[in-house]
Amino acid sequence: MKTYDKVYELVAAVPTGKVTTYGSISKLTGIDPRVVGFALHANKDPKDVPCHRVINSKGRISSGYAFGGPGIQKKMLEEEGVEFDKKGVVDLAVFGYFIS
Repeated sequence: MKTYDKVYELVAAVPTGKVTTYGSISKLTGIDPRVVGFALHANKDPKDVPCHRVINSKGRISSGYAFGGPGIQKKMLEEEGVEFDKKGVVDLAVFGYFIS
């Protein structure tokens, strides 16, 4: 299986209303977190590979979201039921998936 395909397979498994992190995907695949980010940035199928559900390890949206910017990503997550605190942080203990 190709590197990016490993990333896409895991991201596709993240259910609606949950998020995962670049680091969690990295640990599960053995792929550097930056390469995970590159894979998501190159994603040609955001409907089946919901890359908007991947955030950083601090529970924040990264500034480089490729499909409309961080505001769009936040809106998409909120529409799925993911909640952000006043500082824009997601509680990974509540909304995290594949979090180690």
